[in-house]
Amino acid sequence: MSTAVPPDAALVARVLAGQDRHAFGELVRRHQGQARALLRRLCKEDHALADDLAQETFLLAFRKLSQYRADAAFATWLYRIAYNVFLMHVRSRKEEVPLDEALPPEDEDGGGKAGADPAASVEAQSVRELDVRRALSKLSDEERAAIVQCYYLDRSHEEAAYVLGCPVGTVKSYIFRAKKKLQVLLPAWEPRSAT
Repeated sequence: MSTAVPPDAALVARVLAGQDRHAFGELVRRHQGQARALLRRLCKEDHALADDLAQETFLLAFRKLSQYRADAAFATWLYRIAYNVFLMHVRSRKEEVPLDEALPPEDEDGGGKAGADPAASVEAQSVRELDVRRALSKLSDEERAAIVQCYYLDRSHEEAAYVLGCPVGTVKSYIFRAKKKLQVLLPAWEPRSAT
């Protein structure tokens, strides 16, 4: 029989009570991969910068751990800190850092027809990814961040609002405006119907 894995809130409580000096390390192990993935997307796939910001995120999370109220999942609270660390970095550099997103891999023709040229499929995928990156770079930072949260990280509007520090209605507005812009910027790409 294996011992039950404590939930994040229990680990937070242990850290705050000073009962378990390894509890925060466990929280880091659980969430560092997703935090780094988020920051890499925000940092235009600059892995070194994303890792630096991830380290800063966890240091800040440790210092602010007493402010965690469990009204949201620990991961959501942590991603909000990561997003704010990213914004502070951008503001300190006084430059716009576009998100460098790529579509998840898909078959170009929806089913991999026999005799299809694999090189042409790879080339088409690369072209599509480049088109999407360029289109996303034309969105505002807020619109890109909302798209990343809701479509790439699969967060609900409520979770995205918490991470981005804005009302749910604002997230919905960002997504609506982003979709309208992307329809103009990517007119050749038709959305696939859900199956």
